[in-house]
Amino acid sequence: MLSVVPSIDPAIAALAPGFRALSITVEAAPIVDPGVAAAALARACRAVSGEDAPWAEAHLAAWAEAFKSFGAKPKRTPCSAEALRKRVLRDGDMPSIDPVVDLYNAVSIRYAVPVGGENIAAYVGEPRLLIAEGTELFDTVKEGETAHESPEPGEVIWRDDLGVTCRRWNWRQGVRTRLSAEASRMWFILESLPAMPLDALHAAGDELIDGLRLMMPGAAIDKKLIGFDLAEGK
Repeated sequence: MLSVVPSIDPAIAALAPGFRALSITVEAAPIVDPGVAAAALARACRAVSGEDAPWAEAHLAAWAEAFKSFGAKPKRTPCSAEALRKRVLRDGDMPSIDPVVDLYNAVSIRYAVPVGGENIAAYVGEPRLLIAEGTELFDTVKEGETAHESPEPGEVIWRDDLGVTCRRWNWRQGVRTRLSAEASRMWFILESLPAMPLDALHAAGDELIDGLRLMMPGAAIDKKLIGFDLAEGK
């Protein structure tokens, strides 16, 4: 079974006490039913416009405070879950991107939780969540062309041995490790703060896993809880 061992710098605890995440690794199998993702995305969009998760507003507000704690401006660069949900509330739906991306976006929208999906085969070394020095390289796209930039000093980033894989915690993913349905080795990270109940985080992870298994029967999947203050029920 594929093993991914993400690490979290203890300094993150000062910015976001109680931070915890689900790390889900997948050895993929051929996709036999991409419609699973489309249906999940449609259900998630309806949920945002109708009966929402009771913790959603408080959880997104907590993420905004976490972003402010390292100097980000959440109104300009919100956490990934808030950005997706704002788009759904504005447009009424979310266009399809890719079956795997659609599936994890659906979970993020429905549960108001940032979800990252990465092609772990493109990583050099293990994922690490830490405070940026400001010299690290991040690959992105500007005006249709691949470009490189660096995070701000003090910014929270995910990175591997080569460079930044996601800026401003979960705001923008890089190009090099971008996930698609063609990837054979996948890693998902569902990130939560205490405003989201722990059982809701597990439910979000289970929904992602169930969707992956329906979409690609035969996939090998492993789930692990990581972070701070992992006592059940907190």
